[in-house]
Amino acid sequence: MNRDRKTLVSIVVPCFNEEEVLPIYFHAMEKIIKEMKTAEVEIIFVDDGSTDRTAEILGQFHKKRNSYRYLSFSRNFGKEAAMYAGMQAARGEYVAVMDADLQDPPEYIPLMLQTLKKGEYDCVATRREDRDGEARIRSFLSGAFYKCINRLSKVKIEEGARDFRMMNRKMTDAILSLGERNRFSKGLFGWVGFKTKWLPYHNVERAAGDTKWSIGKLFRYSLDGILGFSTIPLSVASYGGIFFCGAAFVMMLFLVIKNIFWHDPVAGWPSMMCVIFFIGGIQLLCLGIMGQYLARAYTEIKDRPIYILRSSSDEEDQMQQETFVSVHSHGDTDTVFSDEDKRRISGGF
Repeated sequence: MNRDRKTLVSIVVPCFNEEEVLPIYFHAMEKIIKEMKTAEVEIIFVDDGSTDRTAEILGQFHKKRNSYRYLSFSRNFGKEAAMYAGMQAARGEYVAVMDADLQDPPEYIPLMLQTLKKGEYDCVATRREDRDGEARIRSFLSGAFYKCINRLSKVKIEEGARDFRMMNRKMTDAILSLGERNRFSKGLFGWVGFKTKWLPYHNVERAAGDTKWSIGKLFRYSLDGILGFSTIPLSVASYGGIFFCGAAFVMMLFLVIKNIFWHDPVAGWPSMMCVIFFIGGIQLLCLGIMGQYLARAYTEIKDRPIYILRSSSDEEDQMQQETFVSVHSHGDTDTVFSDEDKRRISGGF
């Protein structure tokens, strides 16, 4: 009997205004699922507060295939929250995360499952070997980010790493046990450890629609990663303060000695003002760094939920089931007519 049992694989797909690409994704995944003879696949779409027809299309998917589930957020909470929500809802022995834009090759999913089933690895992840078709400024900034965070953090993040990966249940539960609000999944995947096999692939352009990641959003995402996995910026602020205090003391000592022995009055107020403004800027920078850490600590202390659901396919199925049970257990009259209506019918109008 155990040999005949199919392995349940959950695929988490965060979506934000993806109405153009979702039908293409649907057809692409249909082909992949048919190839996976020994696995049962559920896809969990997470609508991250989309303002287009994404939620409507996901509802249609669920009606066509009951294994295509969806979660719909009350507003836009971000991709990190969507990934977390999808993993929480996943029921599979193996859990995959991928984007809906097909920049993550779906044909890798059977290979990932096959590799994990051997038991040698806990996770099969992907990384891009190149960034063909991407703007040079984005490629440059991305490369600089990976070099920066790997120098500052003890957790190594593979350069070009994607969120596209498949994990066994043990690693998935480890990720879910980390309930922090300021999430940076690429770092969390590395922090929990576990043995990971990396699959390289060439960059693929979006199947349809436009990217939702602006330069500003990427910068904030990078900042979350650095501040979430390194305290070195705080050390830099401290050492910088010590250095400038020491330099200021030496400068004052020099000016005093110069005035005593050479009777040379202090001159050059413009240069002094420049020095004051420079040191003031450094102080503000250090305060800003500390403020960023305090803001993140404040967010964690408030302990607000990572996301709030507006609706889900599970709720829809439960409502339909309750309606079905109510009709068949109480009879049509009890369901259709209220108590007042039944009294009128029995006693006459």
